[in-house]
Amino acid sequence: MARGITESDVHTAADEIVGAGERPTVERIRAHLGTGSPNTVTRWLETWWKGLGQRLEVQQASLSLPQAPDAVAKAAGELWRLALEHAQANAKEVLEAERAALQEGQTALQAERESFALEATALRDKVEVASQAERVASTQAAELNRLVSQMEGQAAELTQQRDFALEQAANAEITRQAAERRLQALQDAAQAERETLAKHVQATEDRAHAEVDRARQQSRELQSRLTALQKEQAASQKAHFVALEQSNAKAMEAQRQAEIQKAKAEALAGQLSQLRDLPAELELVLRQAKKAAPSPRKMARRNVQASQSKKVSSASRKTSAADHD
Repeated sequence: MARGITESDVHTAADEIVGAGERPTVERIRAHLGTGSPNTVTRWLETWWKGLGQRLEVQQASLSLPQAPDAVAKAAGELWRLALEHAQANAKEVLEAERAALQEGQTALQAERESFALEATALRDKVEVASQAERVASTQAAELNRLVSQMEGQAAELTQQRDFALEQAANAEITRQAAERRLQALQDAAQAERETLAKHVQATEDRAHAEVDRARQQSRELQSRLTALQKEQAASQKAHFVALEQSNAKAMEAQRQAEIQKAKAEALAGQLSQLRDLPAELELVLRQAKKAAPSPRKMARRNVQASQSKKVSSASRKTSAADHD
């Protein structure tokens, strides 16, 4: 609402508008003054219209011509009365129009007030909702800040754990590389040792085969000797039988010789049986040599030599005993 507008300002503006040949209205007065609310201008304009008749009478009295003739004065008075009536009628119409416009303005203003009241209520509701939302948002923001702080702490802890894990991974990689180098060295050494052992085993197998061949040759020689002794025994027995027929005196001697030859044959048969088992024993020694620790050649050679020496010594003792008897 405009401030500072007075009744005198409105009346003066209305007079100036009338002086300009125009009808004073609320909008023209507001435009002439440059300010003023419609309600205030309407109220002061009504008082201007109410005082218009009195001002005109004063003006009529001031404009009376006492020296004029009666007819002229009467005519002038009649014209003035008609002018006043016409002015009052116009003023009344204008006043009614202004009142109708004022009523419409008031109705519109009331509608606007009601609309403003509804909007204000809606705005208050929105403000309340906004306030609640703000409180909820503030609570959520505080919770989010707490969660952010917590997550930042967890992120820092995870970063430390990641750095520690990376350091452990680097150390593990160094350890793995060192282990791979040691494993490669051990594999190389094991490969060299396997190659050396394979060479030893091959040489041992070759020598063992040679020993088996010699043992077989000795077995064949002993078999030949046994065959010869068996033939000799047969011939001796035949001779003994012929001699038995010739002389009973030589029977006991022939029987004793036969027993001696029989003992020799049994000794040679035992030697032959032992020599027959020799290849199997040599093969067993060879298999044991393959599974033995380093230096299987000496062990195989020692076992073969010991077995051969034992058997040859035993056979020699039995043969010597038989020959002595």
